[in-house]
Amino acid sequence: VVIIDTDIGLRNLDVVMGLENRIVFDLVDVIEERCEPSKAMIRDKHKLDLFLIPAPQTRDKDCISSEQLSELCRQLEEDYEYIIIDCPAGIETGFKNAINAAEEAIIVTTPEVSAVRDADRVIGLLDAAGIKQPRLIINRIHPDLVAKGDMLDKDDIVDILAIDIIGLVPIDDKVITSTNQGVPVVHNKNSASGAAFNRIAGRIDGEDIPIQEPQSASFLKKIKAFVGINKGEYSHA
Repeated sequence: VVIIDTDIGLRNLDVVMGLENRIVFDLVDVIEERCEPSKAMIRDKHKLDLFLIPAPQTRDKDCISSEQLSELCRQLEEDYEYIIIDCPAGIETGFKNAINAAEEAIIVTTPEVSAVRDADRVIGLLDAAGIKQPRLIINRIHPDLVAKGDMLDKDDIVDILAIDIIGLVPIDDKVITSTNQGVPVVHNKNSASGAAFNRIAGRIDGEDIPIQEPQSASFLKKIKAFVGINKGEYSHA
C-alpha cells in the first residue's frame, strides 16, 4: 500500500504516522525527476508493507499537474495493490489533481450541516469527473448529541447524500494522544475510533464487516450496569 500526500504546503500525514524525521525526498522531487518514486517512499514503522510519499512544505499547490500525478499512479500500479491519494481540503487544484488520478473515491465528512453540504458538492464534482459510486465515512460522531437530536444521525446524512456508508467513526480523545505520540490510533487497542478505522480498512479490502453505530456513554453505562448486576447474581448463587 502506498499513500500519496497531496496536501502541498500543509502536509501532516508524516506527523500522524510518526515519520516526519525520516523525510529525504518528497512528491515534487519525484514529479520533477530528482529521484525515483522508491527513494521518496518512507516505510511505516508498524506495517512493513505500508509506504508514504510525503508532500512538500515549501512549494506552491500548482507545482503538480493532474497529468503528472496520474502518470505517477500508473507507475506505482505495477508494484502496489492499493494507492491511496490523500486529498487536500477544498475543491481547488489539489482536489482536481487527485480525482483525475483516482479510480474510486471515499468521502469523509462530519455530522454537521455545513460539512454535509460540502460533501454533497464534492459528490457532484466526482460524478462529473466520472467517479460514479463514491463511498462515505462519517467521522467524529458524538453519540450522546445524536441521541439528543442535537447532531445529524447517519440516516439523515444518507438521505441527503444518497451514497453508501463504508464507516462510522466516533469522536475519540485518543486520536489526539496518538497523533502527539506519532503512533496511528489504529494501533491503540482501547480506541473506539481505531477499531472503526480497522473495520473500514477491512471493508475496503473486500471483507463483509457489518457497520457498527457508535453508542452513547449512557447506553454503555447501562450495559455495564446490567452485566455487573448479572455477575453479582451469578456469584451470589
